Amino acid sequence: MGTRGPIPERSEARRRRNKGDGPPLIQASSGPPTGLPSLPDPDPLWHPIASDWYLSLRESGQAAFYQPSDWAVARYAADLMSKVLMSERGPNGQLVAALNSVMSSLLTTEGDRRRARMELERKPAGPKLASVSPLDSYRDLAGG
Repeated sequence: MGTRGPIPERSEARRRRNKGDGPPLIQASSGPPTGLPSLPDPDPLWHPIASDWYLSLRESGQAAFYQPSDWAVARYAADLMSKVLMSERGPNGQLVAALNSVMSSLLTTEGDRRRARMELERKPAGPKLASVSPLDSYRDLAGG
């Protein structure tokens, strides 16, 4: 896992680039990776949230770096999550902390990935807007 402390800024949001930060930043494409191994489907007895979380890993960019043992840990985490969510007594603080630790080791949140010096490329939210530099040029010509 990466360093502790505050979550670092994304590389494009950082102001200073002249200071070395330690290991190089790994950038991967977001979205489902190609060439995933044949993975077992979620257990039908799992809680729906646990199934959704497990299936979401297949669609996440960090899954390109997962090894078979990582997928086994993901199944374990989903099973544990399901047991916590279906418990009659409600969530236990120690179990939730253990589950968060397992999920962090799989780099499932952006903060976990940034601490490990990994960034997933963000896809543009919408169409790219036109540049306003021609308007600025016209305004300069008109004396405004």
